[in-house]
Amino acid sequence: MKSDARVVVIGGGVVGASVLYHLTKAGWKDVLLIERGELTCGSTWHAAGGMHTLNGDPNVARLQQYTINLYKELEKISGQSCGLHMPGGIMLAGTRERFDWLKMAKARGRYLGMELELISADEAARVFPIIDKRHFVGALLDPIEGHVDPYGVTHAYAKAAQIGGAQVVRHTRVTDLKARGDGSWDVITEAGNVHAEHVVNAGGLWAREVGRMVGLELPILAMQHQYLITEDLPALKGQKELLTCIDFEGEIYTRQERGGVLLGTYERAGVPWSPLQTPWDFTQSLLPEDLDRIAPSLEVGFQHFPALGEVGIRKVVNGPFTFAPDGNPLVGPVRSLRNFWVACGVMAGFSQGGGVGLALAQWMVEGDPGADVWAMDVARYGDWATLAYTNAKVRENYSRRFRIRFPNEELMAARPLRTTPIYERLQAEHAVFGDYCGLEHPLWFAPSAAEATEDITFHRSNAHRHVAAECQGVREAVGLLEISNYGKFEVTGPGTEEWLSYLMANRVPKVGRIALTPMLNERGKLIGDFTLCRLSAQRVFLICTYAAESYYRRWFERHAPPPGVTVRPCAMEYVGLSVAGPRSRALLQGLVREDLSSAAFPFLSFRPLDVGMIPALVGRISFTGDLGYEIWVTTEYQRALYDLLVGAGAEQGLKLCGGRALNTMRIEKSFGTWAREYRPIYGPYEAGLGRFVDLKKGEFIGRAAALEERDGGGALRLVTFTVDAGDADASGDEPIWHDGKVVGWVTSGAYSHSVRQSLALGYIPAALTSETSGFEIEIIGERRKAVRQSAALFDPDGTRMRA
Repeated sequence: MKSDARVVVIGGGVVGASVLYHLTKAGWKDVLLIERGELTCGSTWHAAGGMHTLNGDPNVARLQQYTINLYKELEKISGQSCGLHMPGGIMLAGTRERFDWLKMAKARGRYLGMELELISADEAARVFPIIDKRHFVGALLDPIEGHVDPYGVTHAYAKAAQIGGAQVVRHTRVTDLKARGDGSWDVITEAGNVHAEHVVNAGGLWAREVGRMVGLELPILAMQHQYLITEDLPALKGQKELLTCIDFEGEIYTRQERGGVLLGTYERAGVPWSPLQTPWDFTQSLLPEDLDRIAPSLEVGFQHFPALGEVGIRKVVNGPFTFAPDGNPLVGPVRSLRNFWVACGVMAGFSQGGGVGLALAQWMVEGDPGADVWAMDVARYGDWATLAYTNAKVRENYSRRFRIRFPNEELMAARPLRTTPIYERLQAEHAVFGDYCGLEHPLWFAPSAAEATEDITFHRSNAHRHVAAECQGVREAVGLLEISNYGKFEVTGPGTEEWLSYLMANRVPKVGRIALTPMLNERGKLIGDFTLCRLSAQRVFLICTYAAESYYRRWFERHAPPPGVTVRPCAMEYVGLSVAGPRSRALLQGLVREDLSSAAFPFLSFRPLDVGMIPALVGRISFTGDLGYEIWVTTEYQRALYDLLVGAGAEQGLKLCGGRALNTMRIEKSFGTWAREYRPIYGPYEAGLGRFVDLKKGEFIGRAAALEERDGGGALRLVTFTVDAGDADASGDEPIWHDGKVVGWVTSGAYSHSVRQSLALGYIPAALTSETSGFEIEIIGERRKAVRQSAALFDPDGTRMRA
């Protein structure tokens, strides 16, 4: 084993081997993989090996497409068979709601280039003859599905990497990791030490233990997962290979295994394995079979697939697989640990392993993953994702793997975990809460406790009329919204303005003023959307997306401020309330001494003010697009502020509002938001943020690329549509059609109660922005007429915000 390497990859499962191969493919040859046992030890060796292209996040689906298309290339390079079987796949719907979900899945697949086909139950029985069609209403066919040999794939990656210059060391356990002052690492192993510039934790079942070597507690948990292999089915003899299959109602997946069928299930009563620490002596081991636990699913399976009940069971496999709380992988650089990377929690390794390896290798070599990998980024979790939280959410996610997640559905595990001081007051007002980064926040308010439950649906729910009343309250009088679930940073010290000016695309505002600004990466793509609030020459308050707090902190560390400048996250130190609507000024004016007229306190002002007895930071800005104010206080004052505003607001007709109303109103204003309209695959001019890019202020990150985009026009444009939507609005990821072709995708949608039309925001080719007609948006499988709008539907000139 060499004593120095540019990269040490820890873990020889399919993910670690993929990372190794992709590093060599990207040009880094001095790379080393260290595996404690044999390659595939842990979870890889006993995996079922299934692969499919569909994923709830289109960006992850693209990486899954890449993975599946990679296998033939791997075989050619390595000379190692991957055991590739591509019979295609079928997804069975047992209810109309599930068939609607399949229609939406097919629609998402359109702009990803997938050739998916919806078929009837009769057709499903013809192409998949072992089902009892009486249990189904239809199905979705995908020609790009199949399965591989886990051993063959992993060794193909490893051999291809070795041909590219990598070294693979087996039967050597990493026992510790020591950081050096220059950001490099000493990798301590049983066979000696390796000095590495970079370390990749691809430890699989042992990823937590590897993380703990550097003080990191990763939010992953292993679950026991069982599948069985039947004896040979007479019906399969002499037939071409059976399609792979997902039976959603049975929560079962199947594929052919020689003459029999492999049948696995994600049962609702899932059992974690080794929740605190993974034993080091667990190698190519299995867990005791427990068919009683999956008996309810098997009973359904034998009803849906009667032929399976006519043969015996040849083998039962019960092995552990690791999951993150949301089921997606954990990939990327770790904040505060220079040159330390993770690629773990990849439970669908043979669908996602190639894409994970590609993204991480590009990230390491080029400084950017080359794709939008937010759904997999390790930075999406903060300190709130503790071991116990992870346990609760992983069990929930595992039990729901084949269940529908409706656009308006809130999951209940690990809740309530984090609450603001006014939680009980909002609860008393019959708030229906959502969960955002473990924090409870009101979605909408019901008129009574009995009605404070939302019916989950693809259509407009029972919340629709209550959200309408909240929007009306803002537009006609004044609404009160809790805004504590924003991210916040405080930047202080000499050099604050210069550092922020380099980091952000817009100019830092003057003292007492607010500036809206994108944050760009070196490629000129959107990695942040900030509100800069200047309190003094050396103090700026940043408001941003809370879910991306760790993501931003990692970026701030990468572009560290100069000595004397401090960047302090303070999301939960400052909590907030917003008042918005034509009477919001009158409400707040009665509680402060200062003049709030437009002349004295114009739009985009920001100052410390005493609201009653309460010291606050007040900005004249509102995401509703109406006259409004955001009021930030430290946590101990929020209850008093709430009581004060509610009491004084009675005579102004104050209405409590939640996140659903806010989302509706920002779409009425064509306002985008991070992780929807603003993501690292879009440039600021494409996203309509060009007016917030100051190319004259001097150098900033992404300036050259932004200038090129401005001059070249960019490929896409974010636009607003009115939609003839019926009773179901767009929610995101629906295809946009023009003249019979799919040309774009929806990022957000909602029904506008102000203009009484269904709206959608989405991206289309820049060349089509001169067109207004000929568009359609596909909602639950139906193409609905859409008209591109040239301006926001509500107050397009922004006069109400500036009144």
